[in-house]
Amino acid sequence: MDDPPAPVAADGESLSIEDVVAVARGGATVKIPPPTREAIRTARERVEDVVESGEPVYGVNTGFGDLVAERIPPDDLERLQYNLLRSHAAGAGDPLDTEVVRAMMLARLNTLAKGYSGVREVVVEHLRTLLNEGVHPVVYSHGSLGASGDLIPLAHMAQVLVGEGEAALDGGEPGDRSERVPGEEALAASGLDPLALEAKEGLALINGTQLTVALAALLAYDGARTVTSADVVGSLTTEVTMGTTATSDPVLHDVRPHEGQAASARNVKRCTADSEIVESHRNCDRVQDPYSIRCLPQVHGAVRDAVEHLSEAVTVELNSATDNPLVFPAEAVDDRASGTESAAILSGGNFHGEPLALRLDYVGTALTELAAIAERRLDRLLNPHVQEDHLPPFLAAESGVESGYMLAQYTAASLLNEARSLGPASTDNTPVSGAQEDHVSMSAQAAYNARTALEAARTAVGIELLAATQAAAYVDDDLSPGVGTGAAMAAVRELAPPLAEDRPLDDEIEGAAALVGPSLVERVARVIDDELE
Repeated sequence: MDDPPAPVAADGESLSIEDVVAVARGGATVKIPPPTREAIRTARERVEDVVESGEPVYGVNTGFGDLVAERIPPDDLERLQYNLLRSHAAGAGDPLDTEVVRAMMLARLNTLAKGYSGVREVVVEHLRTLLNEGVHPVVYSHGSLGASGDLIPLAHMAQVLVGEGEAALDGGEPGDRSERVPGEEALAASGLDPLALEAKEGLALINGTQLTVALAALLAYDGARTVTSADVVGSLTTEVTMGTTATSDPVLHDVRPHEGQAASARNVKRCTADSEIVESHRNCDRVQDPYSIRCLPQVHGAVRDAVEHLSEAVTVELNSATDNPLVFPAEAVDDRASGTESAAILSGGNFHGEPLALRLDYVGTALTELAAIAERRLDRLLNPHVQEDHLPPFLAAESGVESGYMLAQYTAASLLNEARSLGPASTDNTPVSGAQEDHVSMSAQAAYNARTALEAARTAVGIELLAATQAAAYVDDDLSPGVGTGAAMAAVRELAPPLAEDRPLDDEIEGAAALVGPSLVERVARVIDDELE
């Protein structure tokens, strides 16, 4: 039996994308280190100091959004926090998958743990317990504008903490109505009582970018491994179309030293190491390969760099205080809008999702390009007007009577068109809250669009992998492929036999698309002499 994953520390400072994946997908538990708990308690003392002073402070004893000028009497402060959660739980659409909900919960816990939100320790502990006990709130996918953060999705998450809303228990999916239970029942299953919210705590639970950063963290993780998988698959296509790997020679990339480009070129060399197929035509009379093969390092590398650009922002955001307002020691603040002699509470815009939205749109465009170049290589494998002489039209065993992989390309083209049709979300803007919130980021929608592009890329690369593996059957049997590309073909043959005659391809396409990513990368990495990048 495998050892359980190591606990992940929510300390507000060191949470990584890999940590998010470990909790969201691997079931890792979460711990809060003692120094972090002390920071949480200190911040709460500052909030209580401000409450006792009676000074009007946004988020503590005022209304929200366009109602910011409304002063809330002390006796209504608790009701204000509950009403905030209830009124903001206005989502629509399908519930988010469990892994996204878990990633969002972890990200919110980590930002509260930084000690600038001013919640009590019990609030953070409740959130931690729900994660560790596998209680997953039902969070609807639509409603976020990415400023003031992901208010509506986070409100649905937070409702369960107070015994309202709905949740699925460990092993259940929030999207399955038969597996949902009321929030209070979900808390009881974890040995918890509903939280009694105090000043600022409702707002602190919902004001931030945690849906966006959760989606972005999972996307960055999967995107990086999809690019590496595309390197593997593109290497195989290069082999079976009798292309050259000289275009991945390090000297070419040393004189144009983009990091991603060089990494993809190295992956091609690693995957095709010891390839007798490549060696068999090293001195042939072909002058150049088509761009989709010759420029693989340049295109894949640019996508890789875009994913890395997103990863950098995600890592910063995971460990940021995105709440509003934020609580600081009075001596740390120069321009103090409100507070007391010991505490300063500043209202700002750290909840705005623009740092993620722009990069998510960029990554969505980049992943669409990855799907596009995979589809073009697929055409080189199938199209009788451009494919190599040793390959039959559409890789059909009996061309004409059979269609082979002809229609699989249709699917790749359809998904590519969907990804291309989305466009950037971050350049759109719809003012809300009486125009108090007059510029929003649409960061969650940018994340959804990028996920659509990722799915297009994974499927297009998966179909290319199926076709390239089939094409290998038409290469001289005496010639062995590279060590890495051979492992990729073996992985395909575990889910799909050779195409000896026409058959439905839907299950095989789904299986190949699922293979693209961590699974394929790990399979290939086990057999090559060096790590894939």
